[in-house]
Amino acid sequence: MRYMLLMCGNEEEDGPAAHAEDEEPCWMPWAREMQARGVLLVEGSQLQPTSTATTVRSSGSEVLVADGPFAETKEQILGYDVIECSDLDEAIYAASRHPVALNGGVVEVRPVLASV
Repeated sequence: MRYMLLMCGNEEEDGPAAHAEDEEPCWMPWAREMQARGVLLVEGSQLQPTSTATTVRSSGSEVLVADGPFAETKEQILGYDVIECSDLDEAIYAASRHPVALNGGVVEVRPVLASV
């Protein structure tokens, strides 16, 4: 089953982790651990800051466009991973071991609806 892991945190504190060219990204040990457990990382990416966001709403024939995110919150979506694993328990384990969760952020786990 596929699950989306939404990485949430304070983008000013938890933004993209800087690393030297000769260092691996902070998520690589997590990816290797998950692969060893049989969890497939289907895709994932960090997101640009919320200052680059555009919010779109539709009301009848009117399209409303606003710069920035809609919600004013302390936590923003920093990125996402889509994993494929056996069940929710395995997805929760994967989320609990993710660097975002280990560094004080929040990882929301959501099942992906099967394609029709």
